[in-house]
Amino acid sequence: MSSANNRPAKIYAVGVGPGDPELLTRKAERIIRQVPVICTPTGAADAASYALSIVEEFLDRSRQEILVQVFPMRKDPADLESFWQEAAAQVVERVRQGLDVAFITIGDPFLYSTFLYLYRIFREQYPEIPIEVVPGISSVGAAAVAAGLPLGMAGERIAILPATFETEKLLKTLIDFDTVVFMKVHRVFDQVYGMLKALGLEKKGVFIRRVGSSDEEVIFDLASLVGQKLDYLSLLIVRK
Repeated sequence: MSSANNRPAKIYAVGVGPGDPELLTRKAERIIRQVPVICTPTGAADAASYALSIVEEFLDRSRQEILVQVFPMRKDPADLESFWQEAAAQVVERVRQGLDVAFITIGDPFLYSTFLYLYRIFREQYPEIPIEVVPGISSVGAAAVAAGLPLGMAGERIAILPATFETEKLLKTLIDFDTVVFMKVHRVFDQVYGMLKALGLEKKGVFIRRVGSSDEEVIFDLASLVGQKLDYLSLLIVRK
């Protein structure tokens, strides 16, 4: 995919799913096989190299550039702005050379994805560059299936949020919603478990790590996880 076919080069944001290469959409696989540049973000938690491992079987490194971009894991987005700007510039440089770039991301590009930070920059500073977003199966849906736990039925209310929110917000969400999905739970699990116990919900949750991969684990005994070092690629579903 390049400007050789008389169309402008573009940026693809491609969701590669939660871990199983067979969960890629046909469109995602086609684009990943064809583009000359694959862009993957990585940080201290190594989540993006995980995305790369999901699509490895579809790559041809003899003709495709694998552009690995390192973003430090920091809480304050302002601290990362220079990294986002540099990463966006690297992608734009290749697009202006007539090369299509596929930015791969685990799960879905529009659900807590690294791509969203670059998406803002592309739209604001490089509006002339076409962007196509290819949805992917999110870890939320895949984890619910792995746990055999429906996310919602009829008029039930579902909340998806980072577990790093303030305690008061987490408590209110647990009270107000029928199903709550906690993302980024690995560092604050003990705190969240304490809240569940206080509300009598400690038996209503399931912890899922690396869903869709050979390392997948589904754990209903949440008490067994207290005090443990947990995987970055994990989430917690609580269903009343």
